[in-house]
Amino acid sequence: MQEKIVKVGLIGFGTVGSGVAKIILEQADSIAAKTALRLQLACVVDTDTTRPRPVKLPAGILTNDINKLLNDKSIQIGVELVGGTGIAKQIQLKMLAAGKDVVTANKALLAECGAELYEAADKAGRCIAFEASCAGGVPIISGIRTGLAANDITALYGIVNGTCNYILSNMTAKNEDFTEALAQAQAKGYAEADPALDISGVDTAHKLVILASIAFGCQVSLDDVYVEGIQEISKDDIRFGGEMGYRLKLLAIAQKDGNGRISLRVHPSFIARTNHLAHVHGSFNAISIFGSAVGHIMYYGRGAGMMPTASAVVADIIDVALGNSATTFRHLHLKPHSEAAGLIDKIDNLVSRFYIRLMAKDQPGVFAQIGKILADNAISISGVLQHEGTGPNNTVPVIITTHPNHQYKITAALAALAKLDTVCTKPVCIRIVDIPDDKE
Repeated sequence: MQEKIVKVGLIGFGTVGSGVAKIILEQADSIAAKTALRLQLACVVDTDTTRPRPVKLPAGILTNDINKLLNDKSIQIGVELVGGTGIAKQIQLKMLAAGKDVVTANKALLAECGAELYEAADKAGRCIAFEASCAGGVPIISGIRTGLAANDITALYGIVNGTCNYILSNMTAKNEDFTEALAQAQAKGYAEADPALDISGVDTAHKLVILASIAFGCQVSLDDVYVEGIQEISKDDIRFGGEMGYRLKLLAIAQKDGNGRISLRVHPSFIARTNHLAHVHGSFNAISIFGSAVGHIMYYGRGAGMMPTASAVVADIIDVALGNSATTFRHLHLKPHSEAAGLIDKIDNLVSRFYIRLMAKDQPGVFAQIGKILADNAISISGVLQHEGTGPNNTVPVIITTHPNHQYKITAALAALAKLDTVCTKPVCIRIVDIPDDKE
């Protein structure tokens, strides 16, 4: 079979961009042997053309002039790896207008401006491929869009931020506090110098918007997602939860009930130690999906880093060049957000079990006060943990787990508990997520 030459233009020559260039330059023969496509890196655009990179480009490829890419009609595919929602949006729109198909790993841009970009691509007769936007080298986008197309997806539980998973894994395995685990993540390159986007849960929320939109067939927005990060997590709560049979993970959760109502949330979650997601450690990602036909299926792999993410980007380049992405993109039908907005449940309506930790004074009558407040809010206790001995200011940690209840009742009870003179610090509350078992 005669090879087809496919010229690629790349904008953004940072970590992932370097990985993409490396794969195209070093694996061109292997890719051609498997696909009959000869990928050629025709142009790399970056504002910094002098900084050393881990890959050496042929002479004349690197430039700071985007027009060299836009005006070259022989370049069929433009890859945007700039990141962010400002200039990156304009770059994608310009590439579409110039007749290029677009490949991107930009989850923030797709989460916040996806509908506008998809419309622009449709009008231009082009496609946008974005496999690398959600879980690095894990092929979750194609898995949902094509592999699970026969299914009515009812739930998705994902560990999709390697930074947070690395931090929580270290806090669990090494009894490190948050600041120590974060410093370790930064030292190993898993966390940025400014880790706010990751540890706040916003990065995870961006990915959830993309995954939920495809899984449920409707446009959802970042405002539809309840977001809570891991900044306040204590190693003590991880330890106490472990004693009760749980492990702590930052989960992206999308659920759809029998009436079509959708719950979208990102927050620290205690899950059973026996669940598969509880054994996803370090910077790895994993997504559990429940479908009407397939039951439970889990995708697992490296969710970040230069080469895993570059692998997904190049896979998209190949899919675009083969014509598969154009077909899939044309058939990406999402209900407009205006139709979906009324189906989004608010966090107050959530029914869950909860872990509550109180630092209470070690004196008679305290548990009676706590029990009364819980009873007044119709909250039933599932379990209690209290160790002997007292801590600062004659306090002891009292850990309570609840039976399933509404979030709004728990919120009211926490406010009342915080007002007790016998409770010395703000109560800690972490949701317990009961992921279904898929048994024969």
